[in-house]
Amino acid sequence: MKIGIFTALFHDRPIEEALDYIAAAGIESIELGGGAYPGSRHLDDLGGIKALVADDSKRRALVDAAKSRNLIISAVSVHGNALHPNKQIAQEHHDAFENAVRLAEKLHGDGIMPQATVNGFSGCPGDSSRAKNPNWVTCAWPDEYREILDYQWKVAARYWRTQNRLLKQHKTVFAIEAHPGFLVYNPDTLLRLRKATGDAIGCNFDPSHFWWQGIDPLEAVRVLGKAGAIFHAHAKDTRIDPENSRVNGNLDTKSYGDVLERAWVFRSVGYGHDTAWWKDFVSNLRMIGYDYVLSIEHEDSLLSTKEGLHKALDVLKESVVSEKPGPMFWAKD
Repeated sequence: MKIGIFTALFHDRPIEEALDYIAAAGIESIELGGGAYPGSRHLDDLGGIKALVADDSKRRALVDAAKSRNLIISAVSVHGNALHPNKQIAQEHHDAFENAVRLAEKLHGDGIMPQATVNGFSGCPGDSSRAKNPNWVTCAWPDEYREILDYQWKVAARYWRTQNRLLKQHKTVFAIEAHPGFLVYNPDTLLRLRKATGDAIGCNFDPSHFWWQGIDPLEAVRVLGKAGAIFHAHAKDTRIDPENSRVNGNLDTKSYGDVLERAWVFRSVGYGHDTAWWKDFVSNLRMIGYDYVLSIEHEDSLLSTKEGLHKALDVLKESVVSEKPGPMFWAKD
């Protein structure tokens, strides 16, 4: 398993400078923003995602930049909402997804991306065809909420069924990050979408979105792993504030910057759960056959980019297993 990083953390600097820093830190893999919410700063530095798909020489510059620093590319990430009721937003995010699929296929063929992978969200429709904004339903009553869900799942199944065919055509997988606010936010909804659409759609496993929902990420890993649904993984921590959580629960809409009053906040790896937990996480990933990349995503409002990254690396370097297990000489297999 390799330690990687989602390079959106370094969108304040050009790609060559970012890659120098990443390689010097001992990171082995990069996950690149390809549009939608994360933007595409580093791909734009090289001409933009469409140019990288169409022009082998431009893409060679990206491949050489990564290879010269002993880096692989784990995924192109287009976290967006292609199901948005605003047609312009939906189209922009769909285009980003489709372009990312084509680029991932090319990068896999170039030998720099071991598996052609696009990361993103499931999206969330509105409450009807007349809606202006997404509508995330969190309860089953009053009954009209069930009617909204029925409508949304029809929209999502129809859209992602078509995209599953596109993914198959380009020998690429789409790793959905289960995230509250979108139709897929937990293992149950992810497996429901996968069943309705196809097996090119799976999971970008990020434990940080599970803890505050009351989900045990280790149990979720086993469920999704046994289904063959984990394509990529993020390393990001969450800390639940026990006092605020006891008073108001964990459905919290306060600003992420209001750390003192929030029920939970995202933290750098090790600041929500200790090294022992992360070792157990890596072991469970290995048990279900996942041996790809654990990609750091920094969203900690209490730590700087530099310090947050290096604190996370300290924990992950101690936790990640890089060698294949040897023969089981002490007992029969």
